[in-house]
Amino acid sequence: IQNPISYVDSNLIGTFHILEMSRKHKPDHLLIASTSSVYGSNKDTPLDENQKCDTQMSFYAATKKSNEAMAHSYSHLFNIPTTIFRFFTVYGPWGRPDMALFKFTKSILADKPINVFNNGNMKRDFTYINDIIAGIRSAMDKNYKCEIFNLGNNESEKLMDMIAIIENELNRKAKIEFQSMQLGDVQESFASIDKSSSMLDFNPSVDIQAGIPNLIKWFKDYYEIL
Repeated sequence: IQNPISYVDSNLIGTFHILEMSRKHKPDHLLIASTSSVYGSNKDTPLDENQKCDTQMSFYAATKKSNEAMAHSYSHLFNIPTTIFRFFTVYGPWGRPDMALFKFTKSILADKPINVFNNGNMKRDFTYINDIIAGIRSAMDKNYKCEIFNLGNNESEKLMDMIAIIENELNRKAKIEFQSMQLGDVQESFASIDKSSSMLDFNPSVDIQAGIPNLIKWFKDYYEIL
């Protein structure tokens, strides 16, 4: 919202250059990271790859949907094997510091408040990194001509339940500051993985009751927190 040109530079122009290099140098397989955010305002859950995706709620998601279209056209025109992944709220060790679980853990340990949007009435399909990696490796092995796959946990978890697990693992209560819905956000994400299961043998095995403790153990080790 504050700096949309950064998404133009990275997602549109950056991806175009990757596609051009793929046209010229023909990789064995091109992997494109998309996002569950491309489903936008779709409310017919679980979200599956055959649904129309024309109502993105953020400019970031709009550029990612554009990436999918760009990649499909290059795959068709220049015979580049391509797989596009719609990732659903990936988390785990070595995760991005700007993602909710990482930020919540860091703030709770520092005794700082956390912002919880839509007054906590949010649900997400949290997907553990090891399951994501398994899906990506399978796609590399299968080497389809051009496909889009959801990689999610096929569970829509309440945000407040996720926070409760973090509190329990840290043995601390979060200082929660409830906020209204964040502009460009959606209330729920929930992946259908029927296609991924059928074509990639994708079978996520780590739920948040196991995955969040793994993340927090890594966090404490990495930042040397006793």
